[in-house]
This record gives sequence, C-alpha cells and structure tokens, in this order.
Amino acid sequence: MQRFTVHQFNRRFPDDDACLAYIVGLIYPDGITCRTCGRVTGHHKLAKRKAYSCQECGTHVYPLAGTIFEKSSTPLKSWFYAMYLLGSTRTGISAKQLERELGVTYKTAWRMFAQVRKLMAEDLDPFAGPVEADETYVGGKRPGRRGRGAAGKAVVQGIVQRKGKILASVVPNVKAATLIPNIEARVLPASMVYTDELASYNSLEKKGFAHERVHHAAQVYVRGSAHTNTIEGFWSLVKRGLDGVNHQVGHNKLQGYLDSYTFRWNHRDDERPMFEAIATRTAKVRDGQQGVYAPIG
Repeated sequence: MQRFTVHQFNRRFPDDDACLAYIVGLIYPDGITCRTCGRVTGHHKLAKRKAYSCQECGTHVYPLAGTIFEKSSTPLKSWFYAMYLLGSTRTGISAKQLERELGVTYKTAWRMFAQVRKLMAEDLDPFAGPVEADETYVGGKRPGRRGRGAAGKAVVQGIVQRKGKILASVVPNVKAATLIPNIEARVLPASMVYTDELASYNSLEKKGFAHERVHHAAQVYVRGSAHTNTIEGFWSLVKRGLDGVNHQVGHNKLQGYLDSYTFRWNHRDDERPMFEAIATRTAKVRDGQQGVYAPIG
C-alpha cells in the first residue's frame, strides 16, 4: 500500500474548500449537471457556503446533501482527518484520541467515528474456496468460564477467503441454524471450507461444500492444508485493538467496529492509500441522489 503521511495529507487538503472540491470530484466526475439547464455546466463555489452555483442560470447545488457530512457544523478538514486517522493503523484510533487531536467534544468525536465507520461497511461478492470459517467471543473480561459459553460476551462469526477478503458478523449464537446459512450466503457452492471441530459445521458437506477440519481441543492446529490460522490471526488483531484502543464496546455497536477492522484488512494490499479507500466512499449518497438543488429567487 502506498504510504500517505500527515505532511502529504495537509498539503493535499489545506482547508475546507480543498476537501469540498475533492468530494465534488467524487460525486460529479464528469461535471455537475444543472437541473435547470439540463446539461453539464460550469459551476463556481459560493463564498462562505458549502455550495456551488451554475454559471449560466444561478441554480445552487449542495454536494454534501445525503453524505455523512450533511448538516454537520464540524469543519470538513476535521472530518477528513478523522478518516485519515481511522485508516492510519491496523487497529485505528479511539474517539478519545480524536477528541484530543481535533479539540472537539467527545460526543462530536464519537459521532464522527460512528459515521465514518458506516462508510467502511462493505457488501462483498461471494467467496470461492479455499475458505476458513470460525467463530469467536468478544466482550469485557469477566470472572468465570472462558471461551465458548462465556457469560456476557457477543458471538462473532468470521469467513475469510485465503489470500483474499474477510467478513465478520455479530450473530446470536453458534448453532448450525445460524452459522450454516451465513456460509451458504457468503461462499460459492462446492468450495472447500476449513473449520475447527465445532459440531455446528457437521452439515457442510450435505449442503454441497467440501469440508475439512482441525481439532483444536486435541491441540491439532494444522493438518495438511486444513487450518484456521488466517481467521485466528484476524481475531487476535480485533481483540488486541478492542482491548488496547477502544477498551469497551457495547454489543449494539460492535458490528460497526468489526466493519472498520474488516475494511482495513480487505484493503491492506491496495495500491492507493487507506485514506483514499475510505474517502472515496463518501460519494455514496442516500436514495441515489447527488446533491440537492435550489434555484435562486
């Protein structure tokens, strides 16, 4: 992945106008089509407003409408810096650190990160084998039983294509009725699926998949090509990040954090910087609308 330093970030985005121009380029790569004129026309930035005006008829367009920046009084450069920071490490940073770096309230910092994490949710194409599937428990440290069946923890299912991408989803339990349909929806038929010895995976072959497993309880972690080391490595990354950076994550917020970890994992080998992988997704706007127009007068 190409390195993108803080110096490069500040030089590319010195102010809000530069950030707004970047967003306009994402949403309108072929130029802004004026609704009134019915064609692509020249537009100029309005002073002290996050809007552009058609040079021929004066119709206004608001590029931030429908994006995560809509109706936000926080400077655009602060939003961009939040995206930069969230993608700058393998585990991201905390809202508390963003609060300190931007000089905003914790409530504002948390909301910014929550909005940016929405951009990092991906709808991936089904995986082809070989694939690893596994589940883990995520939650605060509590006395008593550890691992499967531990109280107060959220269950997360992971599916990873070897040398490819990964999916991680919060699930209600580790029953076959929960885990198997997720694999059927995310993995192409006849693919090789590697799992551990959990009985919930017993029906994979009946569902049309090739299936091999390793028996962790017997301290067998690799058997030929059969292992779940890839997904286990991802679990370690997630848990280190949640423990060391985020410290405590509610079950109702966990999926958003998982999306950020999987996004960084899936784009770790991209040629473009991680910041751009995140920032370019701001072009996704609600209801397919690209800006809101308001004629002058």
